[in-house]
Amino acid sequence: MKKVYLLFTLLLSMMSATASFQSARATEFSHAKFDTLLKRHVADGKVNYKALKQDKLLDEYLSDLSRANPNALGSRDEKIAFWINAYNAYTLKLIVDNYPLKSIKDLSFLGTIVINSPWKKEFCNIGGKLYSLDAIEHDILRGEFGEEKIHFAVNCASESCPILRSEAYSPSKLKAQLEEQARTFLGDGVRNQMRWEGKTLYLSQIFNWYRGDFEKKSGSLEAYLAQFFTDEQKRWLAAGEVKIEFLDYDWSLNEQP
Repeated sequence: MKKVYLLFTLLLSMMSATASFQSARATEFSHAKFDTLLKRHVADGKVNYKALKQDKLLDEYLSDLSRANPNALGSRDEKIAFWINAYNAYTLKLIVDNYPLKSIKDLSFLGTIVINSPWKKEFCNIGGKLYSLDAIEHDILRGEFGEEKIHFAVNCASESCPILRSEAYSPSKLKAQLEEQARTFLGDGVRNQMRWEGKTLYLSQIFNWYRGDFEKKSGSLEAYLAQFFTDEQKRWLAAGEVKIEFLDYDWSLNEQP
């Protein structure tokens, strides 16, 4: 009986040590610098790139990202918030390093010929490994996590993008932040136009380009959209009575006047 008790005590001790080790491995990453930066230079989704270019805090935050270990973050929400912030921070870096310019597309197009897409350039240093913006968005946020609401959060520095928040994404607030981003994006009347009187929705190209992500989540684009509308509008969508068209995308820089 004594041997059984000792064995049981040893087992509990080992389990406790394992839990402590796993807990120690899970780390937190502070986005406070990025949060401060966004509050300083972003208002109503528009960025003061001229001032941002002079702010050393952006490079300090990117330096923190270069030393980070996102795999050691403890939860899914921590990881998603981390990668969204990383995407947005490196997009800002891309713009300020080439500022002034009229569009992010000025960095990749000469006439109609693509010469060097900014989204495919591997310049995002995360934990000592270089990523492209495309890799962060498509391989990690869409591929690894399958989170469709990131389409309302990652910002491509353009007028038709969902607005850049004046705060960093936070694990504790992530679900609420993404929900707010979705509702703001659909309801701003510029990026998406709801003409219910004619039962026609003029939607952002984002819903066209990434339609499969929204269909995977809800079965159809109409079913996905329905969660944001009234019961009557939901019935129209479910009955196939609503026509969907897609707006042209404005790639002009999201710069403060």
